[in-house]
Amino acid sequence: MAPFASKEFGIDELCGLTGLPKRTVRYYIQIGLVDRPEGETRAARYTQKHLEQLLAIRRWTQEGLSLERIRELLSGATQPPPGRPDRAGTVEVWSHLIVSEGVEVRLDPARAGLSPEQSRQFFAAVMAAFQQIKPEDPTA
Repeated sequence: MAPFASKEFGIDELCGLTGLPKRTVRYYIQIGLVDRPEGETRAARYTQKHLEQLLAIRRWTQEGLSLERIRELLSGATQPPPGRPDRAGTVEVWSHLIVSEGVEVRLDPARAGLSPEQSRQFFAAVMAAFQQIKPEDPTA
């Protein structure tokens, strides 16, 4: 079960979880990308579905997709979004884990859709898996 499966969120909490400003969330609701909240004004409540919609929209906008393409994907389009082409002048932030001599893992958390905590968990799992395959040499 997802950690937020039955939880409801206020707009402030939802924005904190998604990293999106209130104005953007309200705009996405206004244009129909995100479902309307339950309740009105200050009593409006958002659910896990709202959170998932906003995280998907954020990921796809970071990949350079148009809002119209995102609308198609949210409504069940079967084609996956095309990869974002690398363009001159593009700035990307990658995490780089050196596992061992000759073994490295590069991760773009934004493209992978991973939170900082999920990225840490991924790297910890990679290190644990590598240690199972090749334990450290005690004589080194």
